[in-house]
Amino acid sequence: MARFAYTAEKHNGEVYKGIAEASDRFELYDIVRKEGARIISLEESSSGGWLSMEKLNSLFARITEYEKILFARNLGAMLGAGLALARALSVMERQTKNAKLSVVVSSIAGDVRRGETLHAALAKYQKIFPALMIAMVRAGEEGGDLAASLQVVSDQMERMYALKKKIRGALIYPCIILVVIVGIGILMMIEVVPTLAQTFGELNAELPRSTQIVIGISNFLVHYTALALGSIVGGIALLFALAKTSAGKRGFDFLFLRLPVIGGVVREVNAARTSRTLASLLSSGVDVITALDIVGGVVQNTYFRVVIKDAAEGVGAGQPLSAAFVRREDLYPAFVGEMMAVGEETGQVADMLKKLALFYEDEVDRKTKDMSTIIEPFLMVFIGATVGFFAVSMITPIYQLSQNI
Repeated sequence: MARFAYTAEKHNGEVYKGIAEASDRFELYDIVRKEGARIISLEESSSGGWLSMEKLNSLFARITEYEKILFARNLGAMLGAGLALARALSVMERQTKNAKLSVVVSSIAGDVRRGETLHAALAKYQKIFPALMIAMVRAGEEGGDLAASLQVVSDQMERMYALKKKIRGALIYPCIILVVIVGIGILMMIEVVPTLAQTFGELNAELPRSTQIVIGISNFLVHYTALALGSIVGGIALLFALAKTSAGKRGFDFLFLRLPVIGGVVREVNAARTSRTLASLLSSGVDVITALDIVGGVVQNTYFRVVIKDAAEGVGAGQPLSAAFVRREDLYPAFVGEMMAVGEETGQVADMLKKLALFYEDEVDRKTKDMSTIIEPFLMVFIGATVGFFAVSMITPIYQLSQNI
């Protein structure tokens, strides 16, 4: 496939520019003619060889979540303004600054020009575009309102993105405090403790067990600094690798659910994601079982995925949607199952789910704002216990020596 930059003119005299992939310029002439326009000029884009900067950028560039949100929102806005899909995609390709996304959009635009649906073209890039977006686009194409579906999915993705940012922001302060404490502790072990240990040795002081432990850790850090730092880095890498395995992820998910403060936020975050995603899909005309399958991919915690899977199996067997959520009130708050049941009784499931999503999004927003204040007492207790252990371990021998003088 070759890449062409072209200028075309519509029957009404409107001139526009575009970028497209085609096997040759004759195929491009045919594609543009089918769109109701004629090519005025075109130029084949230079590839710059197999090691061009453009190819390197597209190879190593990363498409962020925010760029996907902008893609869905801007594409929906252009379609709502009356632009043809192929032309809107061409505009998106020219506008994006991300080299990898530009290549992907160019490929999607080429598929659309050859007669493929947009959701089928997006489905070729499932590692980039989430299943939620592909399903919403398909529902929009089948319902004849693709622009509205893109606006809905962009709003949904933006809310999920904002929720994730709030949670990360709330955890930054505790993480910084812990890193600083560990750093100061290591410096004291390397610089301060050896001097005190030498003094204790010269005075033949009898050391308590806690002091021996501190001096032992200090000796290890001083004599095997590289090994100690390597062990810390290796331990962190091992935790990340373990978190990617199914058993490890399940273990971490269980831990987060049982942590004070964090466990409640995890439950409400998953309730908000489930409600928001399910409401968006159902209001767009996606059937319940397909919607639940997609929600299972959106929900990150494995324990909540089991509930979603049970709900899909239950609906397939003729049970109400709310049944699985009512049974698992240890994971989903009781309010979720009750609101779903009310929605089923009144025939307004999607509306009830939207209200649920707003409620739990507001709850998570409030709790994340207060999270630093809530976690601060736990940090103070941890810091106090650590400093107290170190102080007692170092001061006790000194006090005993002063008593013997």
